[in-house]
Amino acid sequence: MAPFGILAVVAILKDIAAIAKGMSVTFKEMLAPTVVENYPDGPGPLKGAKFQERYRGVHVLQMDENGLEKCVACFLCAAACPSNCIYIEAAENTTEKRLSGAERYARVYNIDYNRCIFCGYCVEACPTDAITHGHGFKLATFNASNLVYRKEALLVPVPANAGQPLAPQEPVMVPEKRA
Repeated sequence: MAPFGILAVVAILKDIAAIAKGMSVTFKEMLAPTVVENYPDGPGPLKGAKFQERYRGVHVLQMDENGLEKCVACFLCAAACPSNCIYIEAAENTTEKRLSGAERYARVYNIDYNRCIFCGYCVEACPTDAITHGHGFKLATFNASNLVYRKEALLVPVPANAGQPLAPQEPVMVPEKRA
């Protein structure tokens, strides 16, 4: 009977040591100073908010260097979306009205942020890198219909040099490999 009592005491002491170790982490964090990002009153366009590069915020539809939309209305982003929040209607480009560099463009491109889970599958599926995640994070609203973002709200602003020919670049000399 005596060995059983010793084993029980040793087991209880091990449990107490484990609890003390866990509580030491808790007390250490409790006594550490609080780190606060000065979001609503901070300086700069993000008001003090700091983001990692991999942050998945509000989507952005990209434009190429000529100011044309990169989206070619291939519907791959809508097909890859698990929450079915992307709606696209395609239209044909004409010689008078050219919106993208391909035959088609997205006449309607809507993302319903009531349903979006910010998984990034649409970004991965896009063959032209037309849709990316931006760093926008202010989506809160009292009206759910305000969370359906249309193409005009998703498009990145037109670059300042849009429509101008690219400046010629000097060729880069690559040294030959010697065998």
